[in-house]
Amino acid sequence: MDIVTWMFPVLLTLIFLGVPIAFALISTAFVFGLMRFGENAVLVFMHKVDDITGASILAAVPLFVFMGAMLEKSGTAEKLFEAIHLWTQRLPGGLAIGTIFMCVIFAACSGVIGATETVVGLLATPVMLRHGYDKALISGTITAGGSLGAIIPPSVVVIILASVAEMSLGDMFIGMFIPGLLMAGLYIVYIVIRCTLDPEAGPKVPHPDDAMPIFDKLKFTGTALFPPLLLIVAVLGSIMAGVAVPTEAAAVGAVGTTVMTICYRTFTWVVMLEAMVKTLSVTAMILTIVVGGTMFASVFLSSGGFDAVRAVLAFWELGPWGTLILVLTLVFLAGFVLDGLSIILIVVPIGFPLIKSFGFDPVWFAVLFLVVKQTSYLTPPMAGAIFYFRAIAPPEITLAHMYRGVVPFILLDLVVLVLVMIFPELVLWLPAKLLG
Repeated sequence: MDIVTWMFPVLLTLIFLGVPIAFALISTAFVFGLMRFGENAVLVFMHKVDDITGASILAAVPLFVFMGAMLEKSGTAEKLFEAIHLWTQRLPGGLAIGTIFMCVIFAACSGVIGATETVVGLLATPVMLRHGYDKALISGTITAGGSLGAIIPPSVVVIILASVAEMSLGDMFIGMFIPGLLMAGLYIVYIVIRCTLDPEAGPKVPHPDDAMPIFDKLKFTGTALFPPLLLIVAVLGSIMAGVAVPTEAAAVGAVGTTVMTICYRTFTWVVMLEAMVKTLSVTAMILTIVVGGTMFASVFLSSGGFDAVRAVLAFWELGPWGTLILVLTLVFLAGFVLDGLSIILIVVPIGFPLIKSFGFDPVWFAVLFLVVKQTSYLTPPMAGAIFYFRAIAPPEITLAHMYRGVVPFILLDLVVLVLVMIFPELVLWLPAKLLG
């Protein structure tokens, strides 16, 4: 029990000292594992590493990362942004609305949060600034839209979550579909209302091709928008229809992204090499953290950690809903100091069995978990989404603009959280219809 008591303080101390999260997890697990199991801990760790390397579901990670990298490096996103703006330009805050649409499409193609926010931010921020958009609105739109990659399938974070929680990835992808679109829809409604009440926050911008004949608009839109949408249908549609498992669908997506790049005549061997290098580095980082988290969780649980947590909760007499809210609150607070993968690998092995023991649906709780994690990802002061945007934002957009801009979107995330808690059918109806 002493080991269980000290594992988390030691881990958090290493993280605050600047030790990379993967190595903090691995070193903590290794030391406490040796203290608890002696030399047998090495065999346990080898077995865990072997389990991870043999997990077919994790093979989808590099494929989805490659999709995002090819979209980013090939310039496909620029055509997509122009096509969307053709149709949103007459709306209040049309550029911001187009940015949210762009984020949804790009997230559904790539599954990588950082890639979505970075690419869309680099494209949309200068345009919105040039046309006099409110800097706080720009910041909130880019950070919140970019973070949709966590709740719009296919999400690399969800692949790790499904693997750690031993859940069906297909159920997860389908279950998060409606809440993800609901969140994006609320973002758009807010932008329209905000820019209608305050036109100076998001002025209407005449597109340079506003006089373009409708046939030419449709042709340009089809050329820019149809291939990415076809890719989304091929990847997500095959999973939802039960035609392909997620790994097979990811492989189709990786090939489809390459073919799309060739068709756009932006394919070069340099682009391919850069995409492959980025895929290798991101995948190595993700899987190293997964290994560390698995080792940490195995030592914690086998040392009586789960029983200790159950005993504490029984003493507090929180009940099912009290325990649910406590776990979600811990996820939110953990987001201030830990990245999304670390939260999953530390909280999920303990929290999910606990929640399931109270009879809650695991897919429903997983979506609640993702919404809370995304909200924490946006919440100052340690907001990962703001750190990403700060790295690409021009000097005139300050940290104060970013902090002020995310507040309405955080409130909208909380609205989605409450709706999903009150109406579980938002998560469970579509998987039941498609997968029975």
